[in-house]
Amino acid sequence: MAKILRGKDVADALCAKLCARVDKLWDKGVMPTLALVRVGENPSDLSYEAGILKRAERIGVAVRRVILPETAEKAAIFSAIDMLNADDAVHGVLLFRPLPPHLKADGEAIFSRLDPKKDVDGMTPLSRAGVYSGGDLGYPPCTPAACLEILDHYGYACEGKRAVVIGRSAVVGRPLAMMLLARSATVTVCHSKTADLAAVCREADLLVSAAGRLRLLGADFVRPGQTVLDVSTNWDESKPNAKGGLGAFAGDADFDALEPIVDAITPVPGGVGAVTTTVLMKRVIEAAEDGGAHA
Repeated sequence: MAKILRGKDVADALCAKLCARVDKLWDKGVMPTLALVRVGENPSDLSYEAGILKRAERIGVAVRRVILPETAEKAAIFSAIDMLNADDAVHGVLLFRPLPPHLKADGEAIFSRLDPKKDVDGMTPLSRAGVYSGGDLGYPPCTPAACLEILDHYGYACEGKRAVVIGRSAVVGRPLAMMLLARSATVTVCHSKTADLAAVCREADLLVSAAGRLRLLGADFVRPGQTVLDVSTNWDESKPNAKGGLGAFAGDADFDALEPIVDAITPVPGGVGAVTTTVLMKRVIEAAEDGGAHA
């Protein structure tokens, strides 16, 4: 039976430290403030936003919401970002991703518009450069950072380990691979074109899935001795929910199939996602403390 790597335990430990840091900022007359820029009413964005608001209230971080319609054009988003860039009371800005389809071609220009000093989720070119160079530029994306917080909390050392990351997105897969390399893991990045994915996954000591495919990881993908981090949040219409009906969030892993085999695994929900919002708060507090020293 696997050890369950619960995100709540990690988040609670982080929250205790962050609350003390917020108290010090308040004593100096500084209110750490995060601005959320959301385009449309994507259910995943709304769920993430609700988690952010709850975590921010607990820690003492102020949140401003800038909500734009689904049909918003690039100019409207530029205007919102420019307003937040110019507001010294805003320390961090999070723009929900992915943007609506009609803005896909403008994504790079939109993310680049944000002041790197306020980029608390690794969206700007400067932040990405910091991740890939291993330097102290900007902030890495919150979700990969949450994965490392979980590993640290449960005492997992990456040095010398074989890590397999499923997913090559700029938000999770690629930056996480670089962050694991920085910890001296040997990293393989897999994707939809990887041949015999299950065999590659079985070679890993640390297996991280961010593919966004429900029940991608079956029992044939794992072996005893592995640690599995399930990053994805998928909707499973067959999974019982708290209200007694069907329909609930689930990860890439078939949890019931993997849990008896591997050494440790994160649940979904209650795993990586529970830590991600706390890491976001940590970034905002850091930005408020150092006034953009990461940029």
